[in-house]
Amino acid sequence: MSSLSHWGLHAALLALLCCSESSEAAFEVHTWPERLVVENGGSRTVNCSTSCANPVTGGLETTLDKTLLEEQPQWKSFRISNVSQDTVLFCYFTCAGEQQSKSLNVSTYQVPKQIILQLQPVWVTLGKPFTIECRVPAVKPLESLTLTLFRGKETLHSQTFSGGATDPQEARVTVNSTASKEDGLLNFSCQAELDLRSRGGGILRNISENKVLQVYEPPPENQMVIIVTVVSVLLFLFVMSVLLCFVFGQHWRQRRMGTYGVRAAWRRLPQVFRVQHM
Repeated sequence: MSSLSHWGLHAALLALLCCSESSEAAFEVHTWPERLVVENGGSRTVNCSTSCANPVTGGLETTLDKTLLEEQPQWKSFRISNVSQDTVLFCYFTCAGEQQSKSLNVSTYQVPKQIILQLQPVWVTLGKPFTIECRVPAVKPLESLTLTLFRGKETLHSQTFSGGATDPQEARVTVNSTASKEDGLLNFSCQAELDLRSRGGGILRNISENKVLQVYEPPPENQMVIIVTVVSVLLFLFVMSVLLCFVFGQHWRQRRMGTYGVRAAWRRLPQVFRVQHM
């Protein structure tokens, strides 16, 4: 009986040891965050951890500049710096002679800081065409960008771009419209939205300065006829008044000059001749 219980104890110890070794061999490696997005030239913190109770070694494999911030037996914290392009990091640990690793995709982005909105022309006649153009000189990733044109709070046009370039790209959207009375009463603006949620980030928004369209409304044709008629009549009256003043002035001058002429001739007559006639 004692030999049987001794054999059973041996079996239990062997089973426990096998289970312990198998559990150590089946350890996992984790990264935090699971997806990482960093602004161009920026820095972020990355944590590497493992389920192994006593890992032999562990760390972060990358071509980026890295600094070990803090560590414990089952985790390590690093800061990566000067991130200027998309890359892949690897967290790794060695446990019971086996090494496991976990990859972490790092995406870079550039915020659309400058948003240029232009109205061409700035002055437009009612019912005539004009153009609204919104331009972002540099943004990344382009496929995450949406440009939206607003008139007041109304959405005129929205466009999401595509492309897989690794460098910052220019984005532009142009809309042709016809001037209405409402266009001259409301502000125009352009919003740039960079959606980084699929890469582990959030939504970044920026908006342009407001622009105002000057809408000129020409007067109706019948009103133009009235204006032209009134101006013509006033011009005619002005010319006639000038002519009448000139005619009356000449007439009055001739009358004065005629009287003075008789008197002067009378004075020039000889004294005797004047006496004879008196």
